[in-house]
Amino acid sequence: MALTKSDFENIKEIVKMALSEDETLVRKEDIKHLPNKEEFFDSQDKLIGELKANREEMAILSGLHRKINNHEQRIEYIEEALDIQPAI
Repeated sequence: MALTKSDFENIKEIVKMALSEDETLVRKEDIKHLPNKEEFFDSQDKLIGELKANREEMAILSGLHRKINNHEQRIEYIEEALDIQPAI
């Protein structure tokens, strides 16, 4: 089914009405509360810095946890070998 000249005229009128209501999709008033590019990148740099520090801390704590578990196992082994009552 082909469009008629009347259909094209109707489409043209609808498009004109839509464009006449507001010529831009985004207005400055709509985005004035958003940060500019520099502010955005500064906040992202801070966030990435915190994330990196958090990951480093988790790696350190993970290694420390393994050491503590190893020490606990060694202490239990020594207590059993020497027949010492646990302190806890």
